[in-house]
Amino acid sequence: MTKDDASLPGFIRRFLPSFSGQPLGPLLTISLRSLARRRPQAFERLGEHRKARFLIDPTDLPFAFSVVPDGPASIVRATGKTVSEPNDVIIRGPILMLLGILDGTLDGDALFFHRSISVSGRTEAVVALRNAIEDAELRPSDMLGIGGQLAHIADTGILGGLAFARRIAVGASVEQGHTHDR
Repeated sequence: MTKDDASLPGFIRRFLPSFSGQPLGPLLTISLRSLARRRPQAFERLGEHRKARFLIDPTDLPFAFSVVPDGPASIVRATGKTVSEPNDVIIRGPILMLLGILDGTLDGDALFFHRSISVSGRTEAVVALRNAIEDAELRPSDMLGIGGQLAHIADTGILGGLAFARRIAVGASVEQGHTHDR
């Protein structure tokens, strides 16, 4: 999967104005803080980088996320693409790839070396985040704070939905490539 074939198709992006990310900030903050209460070891793995500011910039969405993964004091804010505040790390790439790194279905190192995602800033903070994510082996149900059979259903549905979205994105990219070849 390359950078070009993992972007959300244009027809989906047109339905996402820049302000559509605003409600996500508070919801993601609640989710991250809840995860920190349930799985504090995932945040302890970040060490001194818990207070680092990570700008997560999905290149195919009209907004980005500023994340400070400080355990129970974590905060996520939806921001515009041009951010005036300083960031320790900036991670950019298509949303489906970024989510794939988070849920463990895609290898962040491979995506970086294939230039499907870009990472800049404090290397040690990036490595700490990567290690924390890999060690945590997060599932969608972890982020939602649900367990048991409902967790299994949520994980299967969400991961299946993401896999389906990646197939659609790849198919849309292939069709666009054929259109350009004509």
